[in-house]
Amino acid sequence: MRARELVEQVPTVTRDDPVATAVQVMARAHLPGLIVVDGGSRPFTVLPGTQVLLLTVPRAHREGPALARTIDEPHADAFWQELGALSVGDCLPRTAIRPATVREDATLLEIAALMGRMRSPLVAVVDAAGALVGAITLDRLLTHLTAGGPPA
Repeated sequence: MRARELVEQVPTVTRDDPVATAVQVMARAHLPGLIVVDGGSRPFTVLPGTQVLLLTVPRAHREGPALARTIDEPHADAFWQELGALSVGDCLPRTAIRPATVREDATLLEIAALMGRMRSPLVAVVDAAGALVGAITLDRLLTHLTAGGPPA
């Protein structure tokens, strides 16, 4: 089986989208992460859900866990709603992040190896020109791999 046979359409975001929108897109679609695309619909990066969540945490609290303990419960529960105009691009590392991508003809083994190596529960599938075709989630891959039951 090839990636093109498992691929599914998923919503994406751009670096210009607000972080709050990115979190909502991921939550509404029940995705394990997000694909950030450029203006040409090419994957710029693939963010695991934990990284998307981290975009919502103020930098000072990411770097100093003790500081997070000083925030009272009502404010701690609403921290992500205070993101303002912060964009996805504002929160990404300055150095390029290689996106977790495979071509449409990638095998299941190639997809599994990439997911494991990049610790990404979401892989972007691209065509020969590098444009996004869709994605394969860890859940979809594991469901397909185990559909026939354990190997004999």
